[in-house]
Amino acid sequence: MADKRKELDFAAFPPGTVTEFTTVVCLACIFDIFTKQFGMAPRRAYSEIRNYAPTIAELTSRKAVRPFFDTDEKNAHCPYCDAASRWQSRLDTFCLEGIKSVDAVRRAFIKNLPKQNEQFKVLQIKSDRRSAFFDWLDTLRVKVDVGKDDWLIEATKAWLARREPKTDWTKIFEGVRAVRKSSKLADGWEKSGPRLYITPDLYNEILLVQIST
Repeated sequence: MADKRKELDFAAFPPGTVTEFTTVVCLACIFDIFTKQFGMAPRRAYSEIRNYAPTIAELTSRKAVRPFFDTDEKNAHCPYCDAASRWQSRLDTFCLEGIKSVDAVRRAFIKNLPKQNEQFKVLQIKSDRRSAFFDWLDTLRVKVDVGKDDWLIEATKAWLARREPKTDWTKIFEGVRAVRKSSKLADGWEKSGPRLYITPDLYNEILLVQIST
């Protein structure tokens, strides 16, 4: 969890293994909940707010609920209590998928995070592959705009990067202007000029992924 005071470099991680979630928490809402619903004294409520730690479910939920909300506005008011931005805190959460090929990279990355001012907090949980996959899908939904002409190229690149994380897909997709399925291919993909040819099975997988988003 981070607040952007330090930009994080995920270049060492394969594409598709890092998922980002951003949400805003309204401290005024939390204070209201603690004092009105829980009956806390104001002083104790302030103390509890300082010690408050959001759960992973709250930070990564697809639909934010009070006291959390989603917004792109810099000085947005809380949609629940209309509190000004000074009562809000933006929380950026980065989920690093635990696959063996990046274990060493992940451990080194966490070890090198700044420790001062509690700028970052590391939470480790066990999740099944299905949950990790749907978290990735949720991120893809935000990144790929099906209204644009190149949506199939972007979806194909994202899916191939997840399937084969060690391949430099950025380089392979340079100059690619179209993705086509080819029954002539026995497996995988093949690039020819501005076109990337993939097997029918792989093509169908990509369409299914895009529909799921």
